[in-house]
Amino acid sequence: MKVILKENVENLGHIGDIVKVAPGYARNYLVPKGFAIEATEKNAKALEHAKRQLEYKKNRVLEAAKQLAAKIEGISLSLAHNAGADDKLFGAVTNMELAEQLKAQGVEIDRKKIVLDEPIKHLGDFTAAIKIHPEVTATLKISVTKA
Repeated sequence: MKVILKENVENLGHIGDIVKVAPGYARNYLVPKGFAIEATEKNAKALEHAKRQLEYKKNRVLEAAKQLAAKIEGISLSLAHNAGADDKLFGAVTNMELAEQLKAQGVEIDRKKIVLDEPIKHLGDFTAAIKIHPEVTATLKISVTKA
């Protein structure tokens, strides 16, 4: 029996694959659990239509992410913090503070998407990676000065 997979099934295939399985496996497991549907002409056409829609939506989201990345690349944040001896900060610059500064610049980014290797604890120039989309990463320039 041929079925179209609606979910990734280990050792069988990925979403959208048409696979041949035993009729009992399809009838008793795959179809009732919602992992697959029977591979009829109608279902195959519906699958192709859904794939085209998803591809179009994916391309739109990717384009928006690239535009946001270009906007972020043009921003250079300048932060003033209290510092002690050896230009060491009292406290640290974290991704939460960077998200607030970006929001003030008109760019709303979830703080979890801002990747700092470690919190910034010294004066100077730094960069932070911002993962906007799985395929798009922007680099933010940060300058920490003495207050």
